[in-house]
Formats: sequence, C-alpha cells, structure tokens
Amino acid sequence: MPVHESQARLRPVSSRQNALVKELRKAFSQSGVTKEGLVAIEGVRILEEAIRSGLRFQAIFFSETGRIHAERLLPQISSHTEALLLPDLVFSSAVDTETPQGVAALVRPKIFRWEEILEGADENLLVVGLAGVQDPGNVGAVVRSAEAFFARAVLLGEKTASHFSSKVVRASAGSVFREPVMRLPMIEALTALKERGVRVVATSSHKGKPAVEIDFTGPLALMIGNEGSGLPPAVAALADELVTIPHSPRVESLNAGIAASILLYEAARQRREVVST
Repeated sequence: MPVHESQARLRPVSSRQNALVKELRKAFSQSGVTKEGLVAIEGVRILEEAIRSGLRFQAIFFSETGRIHAERLLPQISSHTEALLLPDLVFSSAVDTETPQGVAALVRPKIFRWEEILEGADENLLVVGLAGVQDPGNVGAVVRSAEAFFARAVLLGEKTASHFSSKVVRASAGSVFREPVMRLPMIEALTALKERGVRVVATSSHKGKPAVEIDFTGPLALMIGNEGSGLPPAVAALADELVTIPHSPRVESLNAGIAASILLYEAARQRREVVST
C-alpha cells in the first residue's frame, strides 16, 4: 500500500467521547477481556506481534505524533479495520502507559478451551500453573518461557494477575497471543489432571529435591507460587513432588518468572534427551 493510501485510511477523531475511544479506554482500565471480547494493546512491537499471531483487529488508533507508524502497520491490517487519528492528548487519555508510542488497538484474542487441554493429556503434556502470582511482569515472563519451552498451556489460579493486562502483554513480548492461557479454579484443574495420570511438581523455597534430580518427562503440571508466600497449602498438598532451585544464599529467593523459566528449560532439556535416545 503506498504511503499516501496509508495516511488516507486515517479518520480524524478529536472527541474523547467517541465510541471507539471510550471502548479503548475501558479495555485498558479493565486489564482484561471486555464483555465484547476485546483486548487493548499498545506499542509498535506488540501490534506487530498481534498481526503475526493472526489476531483480528477491531480498530487501530494513532496519535498525531505516532501517525508515522501508519505507513508501517496499516498495510499489514485488513482494510475493513477502522483506523483513527487522535490528538496526542486524546490518545494519552485512553492508553495506560506514561510515554506511549502513539499507536494502540482493540483486538479479539484467540479463545482456548480447557477441555481441549484435558483431552490432549498424553505423554508429552506439559502445563504450567500459577497460583497467587500477582506481579504482571512475572506472569508475562512465564507465558513467554512457556511458549519458548513447548508448554501446552499456562493455567492461572486465584489471585494471579490477568494475562491480558497491558503489563503482562508487554512482558510476554506477544507470546500471550499464541500460548494457550486460561483462568481456572486451580484445585479443580489439578484434580482433573491427576485423574488423567498427570504428575504435579510444585516449587518450594525450603524443601524438596534439587531441580536436576527431578524427572520432568512424561505428562506433567509444573506449579509456581508467589515469591514471598509460595503456593497455597491446598495447592501444594496436591503435589506429587516438591522441587527447589539451589542458588547462592546471598539471594533470598528467585522470582516466579525466573524460577519457572529455569524449570521449563530443564523440562525441555530432559524431554529432548528422551526423544534422542
């Protein structure tokens, strides 16, 4: 699409009360999926990840300052998608970043079903469960590592940050658009997995086997808890095995994102070795 055609697609909107601008503001403030099934995202890289992931765009918004990005992004997006050009102050009032890049969008995320995960509980199943992980940066890092190391899904339990908050989306670097992530009552989810022969390995900061002594092959659910308080007792009680990550005593603990990444790497390493032998 020529440059002038990209710019011609932009519809100037100056009112903060415009319906789509209000929808964008609401989606950012809810930090999750709206009742219309939409999620708000912001930033050039994140929008390109959404495009690469095949998400459907409801509308795309550019600030006056950020309109230069239209030449890069609009040729990649359906011509049926509304493209709005907003004054900088109106754009800033709708997004939740302090220094926005000048481009945001309303997108419709992919829907993943828990039943499909259960039905696919075979020898290669690996899922990650988060219980009480409230820091969005940690949740995003876990989702990114889950995709990188071939986990089938990420399960979010009670008191865990929403995976479609803008901070989680940024920390996941777009993995949240592709990796199946779903919020579930964690006790029920683990019980259902165990009934299908899935082992549960749970992290612990003070007891359990070192990670290198744990068998991470076969159908497995890896449970990660809050950095400070760990896993809720009822969740930990369902574990078949506890795992620790040895580290320098000068470091009090590893955060959830780092701990999950280390264990997911170890799981992927062991599973590769099984396949190659």
